[in-house]
Amino acid sequence: MQNADTYSLFTHISHMKKAICRIILKMMGWKAVGGPAPEDKCIILGAPHTSWWDFVISYLFYASVGGKAYILIKKEFFKWPLGPILKALGGVPVDRGKGASLALQVIHAFETHERMHLAIAPEGTRNATSRWKTGFHTIAKATGVPVYLGYFDWGRKEVGRGEKFMLSDDAQADLKKIRQWYKDKGVTGKHPEMFTTGDDLE
Repeated sequence: MQNADTYSLFTHISHMKKAICRIILKMMGWKAVGGPAPEDKCIILGAPHTSWWDFVISYLFYASVGGKAYILIKKEFFKWPLGPILKALGGVPVDRGKGASLALQVIHAFETHERMHLAIAPEGTRNATSRWKTGFHTIAKATGVPVYLGYFDWGRKEVGRGEKFMLSDDAQADLKKIRQWYKDKGVTGKHPEMFTTGDDLE
């Protein structure tokens, strides 16, 4: 009986969180498109990433549709009292120090989580850059998880998980197609001048 009551309580809290996030997102003028990815594990790209507000909008969106997205955060931020809060919000501590392999850390995280929808900004920075990173490609190929083209369009105030992208063995060719998808979609960042789908690869 106690287990049933606990499950009922958690379900009620989950529904409340979903409803609250949906209300806040709507009050901010945003439209949510689609729902969470159906797979237990996946990578969701997030672009254009030009502001910390992208995290807020993305969190509200995914929570409002009943999903939980994880994000990579430097391990130094996980000290008390911020640590428990970041973990509750889906933060995954990673070591970005010299010699540390970020890709291997993320692969390990996928192996140790039963469910993990990981949000990654392919630009790798909020600053203007034409060099998009292919780390997500390495991770996806190593773990076998699918990749979705998530977006937050500040021009239309539309946020969504986007469509699934089928990866090939050519990371650079895939990245070119992905950037073309964002270009064709016409998404706008909070700071438009900071977003480009340039051709340089990294």
